[in-house]
Amino acid sequence: MIVFVGRSNVGKSTLIFALTGKWVKRGKRPGVTRRPVEVTWRNRKVVDMPGFGFMSGVPREVQERVKDEIVRFIEERAGEIDLAVLVVDGKAAPEIIERWEKRGEIPIDVEFFEFLRELGIPVIVAVNKIDKVKNLGATLNYLAERMGVPYSEIPEIFVPVSAKFGTNIDLLRKRIEEVLREKGA
Repeated sequence: MIVFVGRSNVGKSTLIFALTGKWVKRGKRPGVTRRPVEVTWRNRKVVDMPGFGFMSGVPREVQERVKDEIVRFIEERAGEIDLAVLVVDGKAAPEIIERWEKRGEIPIDVEFFEFLRELGIPVIVAVNKIDKVKNLGATLNYLAERMGVPYSEIPEIFVPVSAKFGTNIDLLRKRIEEVLREKGA
C-alpha cells in the first residue's frame, strides 16, 4: 500500500491522478477529501488521505478529528504501508514552517515526516507546485534541514514536482519504484 499524505490543498489528489491516471475527487478549496480514498495502480493499493490542517468552512474540532483519524489509520496499517508520499506545497511550506517555529511549535509537516519514519515507513517528500517556487535548490535545502535529512540524501527523499503541469511525474514514479524494490515490496 502507498499512502499520500500532507496538508490540505497541497495537491495530493491531483498528484495521484498525474501519477496513476486514476481519478480521485479533488477541488480548489481545502478539505474536499474527508476520508481515505483508495485506487488500484499496478496491482497496488494507493490511498489518498484527507489533508491535515486548515479545511475551508470546517470547524476546528472536525479538523482535529480528521487529523486523529489519519494518525490512527496509519498506525493501525503501518505494517501494510510500503511507502508514504508526503506531499508539501513547495511555495507555501517554508513560510508555514517558519510561522509554526516562531510560535515555538513543531511544524506539522516536519512532525508528520518524523511520525512516518518512527513507524519505519519509507517516505518520499513530493515537493509540489514547483512552478511557483523561485529558488528550488534553496527550498529543498530548507525543507531537508527542517526535517533532519542530510544534504547527501536530498535526491533520495525529495522529489520536486508540479502535479498540475506534469513536471517530474516520471521522476517521482521512478523513485517510488526504486523504494518499493529496495523494500522488496
